[in-house]
Amino acid sequence: QAQLEESGGGLVQAGGSLRLSCAASGRTFSSHIIGWFRQAPGKEREYVGAIRWGTGRTYYADSVKGRFTISRDKADNTAYLQMNSLSPEDAALYYCARGTSDSTSATDYPVWGQGTQVTVSS
Repeated sequence: QAQLEESGGGLVQAGGSLRLSCAASGRTFSSHIIGWFRQAPGKEREYVGAIRWGTGRTYYADSVKGRFTISRDKADNTAYLQMNSLSPEDAALYYCARGTSDSTSATDYPVWGQGTQVTVSS
């Protein structure tokens, strides 16, 4: 059964950067989409962006466009979320998930990791 594991979260000052990793066990196929979501306390889970595994095409929410970059390393079966210019509004539990459509809805991603916490101090 496919599993995803996030890492790289932590505490960073406003304006700083973090890179999150999403390591996948089992084969990731070209048709797969790896999505990134985040959830802050008391808020709904929010789409951050996604990458199509085969082509590397990326998609971003407007709130992170220009600051966050999603990439993947096929050899390591790992996706990345590079986050720059972080603000306290970016603080959340960040998840990666795997699906097969470039959807912004969490319900379209059946496989999820456990999440990694990102805290941004002002």
